[in-house]
Amino acid sequence: MADKQKLTKAGYKKLQDELKYLVDVAREEIKVQLAEARAQGDLSENADYDAARAKQAEVEGRIKEIENIIANAEIIEEGKASNKKVGLGSTVTIRFLENNKEVSYMIVGTVESDPVNGKISNSCPLGEALVGKTVGDIIEVKAIKTYKVEILKIEIK
Repeated sequence: MADKQKLTKAGYKKLQDELKYLVDVAREEIKVQLAEARAQGDLSENADYDAARAKQAEVEGRIKEIENIIANAEIIEEGKASNKKVGLGSTVTIRFLENNKEVSYMIVGTVESDPVNGKISNSCPLGEALVGKTVGDIIEVKAIKTYKVEILKIEIK
């Protein structure tokens, strides 16, 4: 049995939308590309055909990946999250003690992790260190280089 993939409702919907696009649109576009490439004749040296087949493999692989994630999804009930303790679905504002920089991150499951856009996984070193902590806590994050952060605010958005 595969591990449960923790997702927010928004993350689950985003995956469903991507799957629908891949199945209904991308697959059909690739069928057309393959048909056009086949019509060109000899497939042994047909770059268009090779490119379409490679794209087809990529799309089919992503479809299988999303289907697996959705089949094993556990939706995070964001409304049940608390603004007292950090948990999945919480948005946490922290201050890095070494440089006094403040940053906000939403704690999400691994599949939705997108640090550039302020979403960190509950299983990354920072996310793991934050989960279960409260405002005012100073946490030591064990990463390649250990550092400390202070929790300034916890919100449920």
